[in-house]
Amino acid sequence: MVFSSIVFLFYFLPVFLLVYYLADARYKNGVILAGSLFFYAWGAPVFVVTLLGATLADFFIVRTMAAQPRGARRTALLCASLCINLGLLFYYKYCGFFVTNLNHLLAGIGLQPIAWASVVLPIGISFYTFETVTYVVDVYRGLHQPLRRFRDYLLYILLFPKLIAGPIIRFHDFAGQIQDHLLHDNTTNRLRGFYRFVLGLSKKVLIANVVGEAANTIFGAQYGELGTVTAWMGALAYTFQIYFDFSGYSDMALGLALMMGFRFPENFDNPYTATSVTDFWRRWHITLGSWMRNYLYIPLGGNRVQSKMRLYFNLWLVFLASGLWHGAAWGFIAWGAWHGAFLVAERMFLGRWLGRLGKVSFLYTFMVVLTGWVFFRIEYLRASVDYFKRMFAWHPDNRIWYPDNLFCTATIIAALFSFFTLTKVGSRIQQQVYYGTYSLRRHYWATGISIVLLLLCAARITVATFNPFIYFRF
Repeated sequence: MVFSSIVFLFYFLPVFLLVYYLADARYKNGVILAGSLFFYAWGAPVFVVTLLGATLADFFIVRTMAAQPRGARRTALLCASLCINLGLLFYYKYCGFFVTNLNHLLAGIGLQPIAWASVVLPIGISFYTFETVTYVVDVYRGLHQPLRRFRDYLLYILLFPKLIAGPIIRFHDFAGQIQDHLLHDNTTNRLRGFYRFVLGLSKKVLIANVVGEAANTIFGAQYGELGTVTAWMGALAYTFQIYFDFSGYSDMALGLALMMGFRFPENFDNPYTATSVTDFWRRWHITLGSWMRNYLYIPLGGNRVQSKMRLYFNLWLVFLASGLWHGAAWGFIAWGAWHGAFLVAERMFLGRWLGRLGKVSFLYTFMVVLTGWVFFRIEYLRASVDYFKRMFAWHPDNRIWYPDNLFCTATIIAALFSFFTLTKVGSRIQQQVYYGTYSLRRHYWATGISIVLLLLCAARITVATFNPFIYFRF
């Protein structure tokens, strides 16, 4: 079940909110937990049992670990918890990839391949794993005491607005909200959550789906037949699709959470206006960047290593891991290595040059990011190289695809909303929409506009057949 589906919008969500708002305060968390279990079971009925079993084991391991003094037993329990969580991720997401590549090596030296039955990737497995890891590590570090009740831990892990695709919330940032969210469950937050949800839904349905359909057509063609202009249009369309798809989902998650009084961290901050790749990663999937910094980069030594070469290697390794986290394919690894290489170059010398350019350096960042998305979209290195050949050497167009009025309109709107905060006026407008104080009159206007956008989205979902969600599989 995805947020941009008729089932969610007009069946699950209204029923859930009605039951939640009518329930006594003592039972609201129970309603959320029941709704979250139903939400996940709808899309992954088989894996939900595995998820509950792993979560239960993890809960008691961490409880036992927290009661131990510093020493080998405490560390062993930490490792046991990490083995359960990372083991699930490896089995479901990466085993097939490693077995396939190992079989290629075995075939090269004349040995028999290893038999492996492919398994279905559970939805949201990467986001689930990252949050279970934050719980055990934060408790191990002494940042927070373990939860006493299993249902509270389940609420943290399974809360449906963030369950499938984040944002990734560190345990110690969430723990206080298990009961505290009821203090923020008021009419103002419900309305503002509704506005934020509809804004995200509109980004997803009215922009991402339109440009994404064009990207799907172009990337689905034979690359050797693509003209150069068409190849660039495909890369541009996907660049806008993935941003409005994922940032739209994040807006919907933040809006749904706020309608229940939860405060989630922002996950995007106008990433295509970034003036460097380093700046881009402060703005894109912010909670993933924060997770990588706290649980991988800092344990590797962070900025406190003794040599610059080690610092550069750590940076590059973190982004290599970020690429692999997104998917078990060489294209994702190449995407991570691509970004890591530019981050290292900016640390070494490129950052000084970019600083002299000021805001105009966003053009450099956008081109680096756009090119990198080709690796991400195609996933296979040889095919990516074929696509780059069409982009960077001139080839005449041959009528595989032409932009229609709907695509042109959506692309113009996408560009406008991607870059309008480069101006002071755009920044002020965004600040008012997202964080400004709402008078009664503004609430009337925002409610009316939100209802119109919701109806437009519903109409679009009903008539369109193309409604994917890119990060759903991560």
